[in-house]
Amino acid sequence: MRIAFLTAPAGVEQIELTDPWQAARDAGHEPVLVSTRSGKVQAFHRLDKADTFPVDEVVGETSADSFGALVLPGGVANPDFLRMDDKAVAFVRDFFDRGRPVAAICHAAWTLIEADVVRGRVLTSWPSLRTDVRNAGGTWVDEQVKVCDHGPNKLVTSRKPDDLKAFCDAFLRVFSEDAD
Repeated sequence: MRIAFLTAPAGVEQIELTDPWQAARDAGHEPVLVSTRSGKVQAFHRLDKADTFPVDEVVGETSADSFGALVLPGGVANPDFLRMDDKAVAFVRDFFDRGRPVAAICHAAWTLIEADVVRGRVLTSWPSLRTDVRNAGGTWVDEQVKVCDHGPNKLVTSRKPDDLKAFCDAFLRVFSEDAD
């Protein structure tokens, strides 16, 4: 399955990109780095610059129809930038409209909120987003990973880098179930 990993040009938390990417690849999936512009994305380790990664496809030049699932890595700047980009928000919303599974970790819930896909769903995120999730009509829970089956697709969410193992295990299971 082709899995889109949507990131902004700068600000993605490196481990929240690389660990799920490797888990997807190890499970036989094809991870594809999608961003709002071509070139490279700058990853961070907390507030320090880390590695850069080449962009495979650009939002606005690709569609959710090209992918079986979506992963939204976190970091603070990454989802904040994405939620201000109309094409990125539409790309995320399109996965929900098509009933495709989505996984989001940490601050990535901001992008889900902007895409207006949180209402009626139970999810987790970085704790400081709980009020944002509630104000968007969702139910926030403090759990390592949460799988929500509300609507035609499944949403997998997780709180932070310490939850990455559980996050990867859950989204791989959900993505495999959806592919069957």
